[in-house]
Amino acid sequence: MLLIDLDPQGNASTGLGLGRNARNDGTYALLLGSRRLAEVIRPTSVPDLAIIPSDGDLVGAEIELADLDGREHRLRSALATAPDIMQRYDYVFLDCPPSLGLLTLNALVACHDVLVPLQCEFFALEGVSHITQTVERVRRALNPELSLEGLVLTMHDRRNKFSDAVAADARAFFKEKVYETVIPRNIRISEAPSHGLPVTLYDFRSSGAQAYVRLAVEFRRRDRARGRRMQPA
Repeated sequence: MLLIDLDPQGNASTGLGLGRNARNDGTYALLLGSRRLAEVIRPTSVPDLAIIPSDGDLVGAEIELADLDGREHRLRSALATAPDIMQRYDYVFLDCPPSLGLLTLNALVACHDVLVPLQCEFFALEGVSHITQTVERVRRALNPELSLEGLVLTMHDRRNKFSDAVAADARAFFKEKVYETVIPRNIRISEAPSHGLPVTLYDFRSSGAQAYVRLAVEFRRRDRARGRRMQPA
């Protein structure tokens, strides 16, 4: 599996043990064309998981991409230049920034499916409508293969009735698109990134780690039901 970190904050990279000083060239270099795909892929501490990290210059990529030809297709084109490398991976996940700028747009043009993590909070639910509208616009204008694969409820607090209300509203509106698995608020999930580890390696027995294990199982089940793998277009 390959993870592409397109978020300038680089949380996915940090959470897999790649601190800012250890990243060197990554997604910025790939998008701007100064490095080839093979030059920016790094191994991680997780077996069979590689990453293209978020490098420090990515924070300025939105401005630089705006003046480039084919600015929405930069990532898709970069991945298409190395089909032999891409065929090594059963799945390719793209971690996007929370904003709907050019970095996220590049991800939407390059992928087949969108999986949205939804915090069980009011403003997060309000924002999902904007994401679904954007997915539909991108599908019509730039990537006809794009679809909303599903939503994952996260940061659910069983002690807070509002968390249950948000979850119920999401299921009522998006129906089967919402995953059965719910990721709870869990201190181990919060602690794991500071140790450069995913929670499944940091504390496998914790409720947070076990929830992510169930999520992976559900994702695989849904993927087999669709009859294809999530890979770049």
